[in-house]
Amino acid sequence: MPGWVGNIEQETLRNETFRTVVFTGEHTQLTVMSIEPGDDIGGEVHHGHDQFLRIEAGSARVELGGSEGSPEEVHEVEDDWAVIVPSGAWHNVVNTGTGRLKLYSLYSPPEHPDGTVHRTKADALAAEH
Repeated sequence: MPGWVGNIEQETLRNETFRTVVFTGEHTQLTVMSIEPGDDIGGEVHHGHDQFLRIEAGSARVELGGSEGSPEEVHEVEDDWAVIVPSGAWHNVVNTGTGRLKLYSLYSPPEHPDGTVHRTKADALAAEH
């Protein structure tokens, strides 16, 4: 695929999987995510990867910091908010709403194998180990 062109809002809102890779380029990857109420993406650090997140539907708590469990910043976000997580920063996104949290993410460079689909968070965790 030479590139990707699409309605990212519709793509994100239609997604029912925890994570689906929509496009992988040499330097950037697009994924869509759907997080159950009360669940989270799972605290993580990307070394060598910057990440852009945009909330399309729902509300969330974004935690950012230098180490897991000790966020230095906590932000309450909702539809149309964006977050940039620089390489090496610990982060987590927690769904604080009553419906699914719908978001998309850009990784630079790509983080997941092209074509990845994790139907559930458990699938995603199993794939990482």
